[in-house]
Parts: sequence; structure tokens; C-alpha cells
Amino acid sequence: MINLVNGITGFTGKNLSLLDIGCGNGASMFLLSDKMKNCVGIDITDEQLSEFNNYKNSNDIENCELKILDVVTTSSTEKFDRIISFEVIEHLSNESGVQYYFDSLKDDGILAITVPNKWWIFETHGANLPLLPWNRVPFFSWLPKFIHERFANARIYTKKRIKKLLENHGFTIIDCKYVTAPMDVLPKGK
Repeated sequence: MINLVNGITGFTGKNLSLLDIGCGNGASMFLLSDKMKNCVGIDITDEQLSEFNNYKNSNDIENCELKILDVVTTSSTEKFDRIISFEVIEHLSNESGVQYYFDSLKDDGILAITVPNKWWIFETHGANLPLLPWNRVPFFSWLPKFIHERFANARIYTKKRIKKLLENHGFTIIDCKYVTAPMDVLPKGK
């Protein structure tokens, strides 16, 4: 995963708007909602719309809404101070959808994303590999891009690849870090 705003202060603020691209049930957005002026989540399907609305209503959250749209085929009509998008870019039908991110961000805005790390030991999104019932194959993501993308369920990124993608769509990179899964929380003896 890559976090582009690691260490930046002032990401939240009661005068700031937030867009969560690929928000699913809104969990990440809801964690930030009390620190923001307003929040808009977008997702490509309405599969988690009722879960979103149930949580929003049962917790009296009034500054959040969910819109259903595809960032690859839709043009942005609003500008936001902050955008979050965790584990989404790799699922876009086309990486050109990153233009929606850029077009939705105010000139002084900040984008925080995560994407799968090519150098992680396991293929985190799985792969459609013949004869293998378990699709979380060790070191599969380390194969060359043309092999990986033929079988994998999602794209993966090196720092160089995600930075190039974002810069090609107009972004200035503030920070870029590799993070790994918290291995210390695994039960001992497993």
C-alpha cells in the first residue's frame, strides 16, 4: 500500500469537504465525518447503500451522503478539499479514472490513497490461476506486469508506477511510503 499524505497535519477540518472514492459502506468516511464540514462518498454499485444509510441514520450523521457513479465514465462536477480512496484505483476498469480524482480536487486540496504493493509476499486480491484452489499465491505479484495482470483480480503498484500514474494526471506527490500488514497481530504459533 502507498500513503501519499503520511505525516501531513491538517488533513481534517470543520471547514473542509471530503470525497471518499470507492467508499463502499462508508466506514472510512464515517470515521472522519465529525472532523469535516461535509462528506460525499461515491461507489460504482449500490450493494452497500442500505448498510451506509443504516449506519448514518442510527448514528445521527447528517453531513454525509453516498452517490452511485463510475469515475471512469463520469466527469466530475464538484470540487473537494480532501479526497480519500483506499484500495480502489487497482479495481478501476481503466486507470484513466484517476482523472476524476484530479478534477474533483481543489487546487490546494490533498489526496490520500492506498494501492496494493507489488512487493508484498502474497497476492492480496487473488488470482485466477488454473489448478490452484487457493488464490493467495506467495510471490505471484512479483512476476512481470504482463503475466500478473493476465491472471490477477486487480492491478498492483510499485512506488514508481503509482507516482507516474498520478503525475501523468496532474498531481504533485507530497509523500509516498510503503506500508505492510501488521504482522505483529497474528496469533503466536500459527
